[in-house]
Amino acid sequence: MPADKLAANKLKADGWKIAETTGFLSLIGPLWERLKDGSLELALITEDKHHNRRGLVQGGVIMTFADRACGMAARFVSGKPTLATVQLDTHFVEAGKIGEILTTSPRVVRSTRSLIFITTEVTVEKRCIAMANGVFKILKTES
Repeated sequence: MPADKLAANKLKADGWKIAETTGFLSLIGPLWERLKDGSLELALITEDKHHNRRGLVQGGVIMTFADRACGMAARFVSGKPTLATVQLDTHFVEAGKIGEILTTSPRVVRSTRSLIFITTEVTVEKRCIAMANGVFKILKTES
């Protein structure tokens, strides 16, 4: 059985399900999600399409993954359907390898009426490969 199928079976067995995505995110994914102890977690099985010129996971993939996770956490905590990323600071700690499963569990640092501050670590098992801090603006919904 191919490695990506084995990884998908492992995620399913651990309670993960494929997250609904459209547009650009459907090119990155599939993304996986689950609620664990009331907190949102996301996962991404890295594939050959995610490689950079050195054969490692492209930094932009990791940043997109962190942005999506933080944005979903902001939506989850605010209950608001429409938010925009105002700022996302990413620090790369170590390289991710193709075939590894990236996971992240974003945490709300502070929430105001209009802004939500989120932090997360992107990990492979216990190994931190990136840290990200994001600020998300709650957008007014059109009537």
